[in-house]
Amino acid sequence: MAFQDNSGDIILDVVLTDEGRRRLAKGDGSFKITKFALGDEEINYELYNTAHSSGSSHYDLEILQTPILEAFTNNTSTMKTKLLSIPRNDLLYLPILKLNEVASTDVQMHASGSYMISADRSTEDDTLQGTNNCIAIASDNTHVPGFILGASLSQAGSYIRVDAGIDNKNSTTSITDTSLVETQFMIEMDSRFGQLVSTDGKTRLSPDSVDDDHQAIYILSKAINPSFVQTPAVSNETSTTKPIQGPVFANVIFKILASQNLQTGYYYFDRMGGSTTMLGYDGGQSNVKFIDSIVRVSGVTTGYSLDIPVRYVKLY
Repeated sequence: MAFQDNSGDIILDVVLTDEGRRRLAKGDGSFKITKFALGDEEINYELYNTAHSSGSSHYDLEILQTPILEAFTNNTSTMKTKLLSIPRNDLLYLPILKLNEVASTDVQMHASGSYMISADRSTEDDTLQGTNNCIAIASDNTHVPGFILGASLSQAGSYIRVDAGIDNKNSTTSITDTSLVETQFMIEMDSRFGQLVSTDGKTRLSPDSVDDDHQAIYILSKAINPSFVQTPAVSNETSTTKPIQGPVFANVIFKILASQNLQTGYYYFDRMGGSTTMLGYDGGQSNVKFIDSIVRVSGVTTGYSLDIPVRYVKLY
């Protein structure tokens, strides 16, 4: 990975996706580029300087001269913010995705700044074994906010909720322009660590695809996945139950099931994670291994994406 000098000639640097390389490798002449995506990860639009001493022609000069990353094939490290073309000039607001931590205590992030996912049942609750080192429940037997029960799939514990809508208090109470409404969502996560499940634990989803970087991709819609994508009742949505100031047209809700490898061993924890201590059931410090990861939720219509930090934890 390296930067390209963007101060002179315009350079076009592109790479094929995994699927594109697979089709090209066939060598039968069927390969044809039909879709492409553009991104602007490197650009800081705050550099637009309307006070430039040389006038308006130099307002965006610093932006235009920003060094550009060379194209590279690891999709987990690039194209997080894809550019979108909308052939209209009458839109005042565009839809966004926003993490909802205010609807209830069940959707709050853990105090450490990520969602905790327990990797086995002992991490969730080992009180019946008499060891009292578990970290997902407190001494009063309530679940610690921000802990997703990733082994038992109990209806208790936390879950993740993402709201889609117009984040402006001056917007109307409903969205009449259907071209702005997200009807499908894409969720990407590391398949080595977890799997999407419904909040009641009854529905386990298989990914639509898994690429060579172990990134599992799930495509969700209300028609096919009503346990994951819901349309909120407008009368029940208030400023205290949603982080978006305007109308919300969809909620994406889910839990994460810890993978069998995480539940039964420490290989991935030792290879890609670390160790620390956390507050245990009895008030003492419990030793845990952890792996930090990201779950990305994107709107298929707008391409707006949201990265959610998650931490898989396991007693040792």
